[in-house]
Amino acid sequence: MLAGLGVRDVFGLVGSGNFVVTNSLVAAGAAFIASRHEGGAVAMADAYARVSGRLGVCSVHQGPGLTNTITGLTEAAKSRTPLLVLAGDTAAAAINSNFRLDQDSVVASVGAIPERIYGPATAVADVVRAAHRAQTERRPVVLMMPLDVQAVEQPDSAPSPRSAAPLPPPRPAASAVAEVADRLAGAERPLILAGRGAVLAGAGEPLERVGDAVGALLATSAVANGLFSRSQWNLGISGGFASPLASELIAQADLVLAFGASLNAWTTAHGKLIGPQAVVIQVDLEPRAIGVHRKVDLGVLGDASETASALVSEMAARSLARKGWRSTELAERIRTHRWRDETYADRGDDEHIDPRTLSIALDTILPEQRTLAVDSGHFMGYPAMYLRVPGPDAFVFAQAFMSVGLGLAGAIGAAVARPDRMTVAALGDGGALMALPELETAARLGLDMLVLIYNDAAYGAEVHHFAPAGHPLDIVRFPDTDFAAIGRALGLEGITVRRPADLAGVRKWAERKHRPGLVLDAKVAPGVFAEWLEEAFRGH
Repeated sequence: MLAGLGVRDVFGLVGSGNFVVTNSLVAAGAAFIASRHEGGAVAMADAYARVSGRLGVCSVHQGPGLTNTITGLTEAAKSRTPLLVLAGDTAAAAINSNFRLDQDSVVASVGAIPERIYGPATAVADVVRAAHRAQTERRPVVLMMPLDVQAVEQPDSAPSPRSAAPLPPPRPAASAVAEVADRLAGAERPLILAGRGAVLAGAGEPLERVGDAVGALLATSAVANGLFSRSQWNLGISGGFASPLASELIAQADLVLAFGASLNAWTTAHGKLIGPQAVVIQVDLEPRAIGVHRKVDLGVLGDASETASALVSEMAARSLARKGWRSTELAERIRTHRWRDETYADRGDDEHIDPRTLSIALDTILPEQRTLAVDSGHFMGYPAMYLRVPGPDAFVFAQAFMSVGLGLAGAIGAAVARPDRMTVAALGDGGALMALPELETAARLGLDMLVLIYNDAAYGAEVHHFAPAGHPLDIVRFPDTDFAAIGRALGLEGITVRRPADLAGVRKWAERKHRPGLVLDAKVAPGVFAEWLEEAFRGH
């Protein structure tokens, strides 16, 4: 049934509780991508869904198989990823099983939806319901598959499954659209700020049309990076990753129109980027999301794309066309004042490369058609700020739970979803070592992948957080790891970079038509303190 619903790929780790089901799905035409840990499997399925736009599917054993997914499952729940986890479960009567666990409660506690196969007569309908909920509610659903139910023959009298009709995206109230248009008509410096809700709704094009009508500048939250990549009015990411020019302009906006963006502390730089003079309008599907992080002047309930399209129609009916703050001079400033254009004091030496120098160079070396998956840690601003992406489906930024260690698996899921593009997994050395088993998965699958490791031989965030107060740092510093050698041992290529000249090998690798994956062990200068993280620490 899942194959009939369009499931093409399933990620997972097989145990006795999900062996038969997984084999059946493969026999029906799906590809199975075996991870080395269930935590990796669910992160792969999460990123696969973000990049492909299809339902992500993960298959795991009961008990510890499910509990091993919890960190990645929490990330997917907080990020509202449409994801279906097929989880074995103990039989109802197996009350003394080692695998016994209240799986429903565990899943619900992290924000995912527990569903269940209740019996042989309802099994197919249960599957359809679970898949439908995952897609329409944009949340992970864990489908419990009790072993005793799995073992029963499906009766001939079982009802034929019927997929529920897709729900149309909710449209905003006409009065709310009119009020937004009223506010836009009086704005001199409007800013459109799009978040993940806008990405999920496919709202990029209608939002650009709104911007054209009122002369707005465009920006995104970090997770929506790339949504406006083709527009000359794109300021990039708002918040700690914003360029100096973007920060200056965002703070000058007299109206901020947020679509599917929570306006949290990261996006607003702890409130500093949205001035007290700005009118703030927030559009979201969720009533409870509006105003949760900051006061807004107007809340609009509705799908981001539907609301943007309704605004375009409303403004056309009014013949509303404003220049706003768009000008030839401003377009040129935006073009020439991105992060890669900013000057800085290079802090590299003979043994270490400045992470900014590294990132800027890689942006020119790697193909423009790339997917970028970024792990969490001190380093994560550098790839987000300096490595361009062609669109929002080419950027995986799993930071809703702020867990280190999900980035490599996420890159694998993204690479499976888009094998036509090179995938860059941007990791810190701490996250790379947490996810090391999945480096074998990347090699085994023969993915076109660059595993880029910003290696400062430490948990850099903790070093920079606690060093100013004079705390001892021995417990967050480690002997250097030779990741290039580890990559070669697993069948990948490996290059160590200490100076810009060492990147010549990366250029040769990128120019090859048929290439194995590459582990790039970049020994980055440990004294460079990321400005975005310094700002975040001050905010806390």
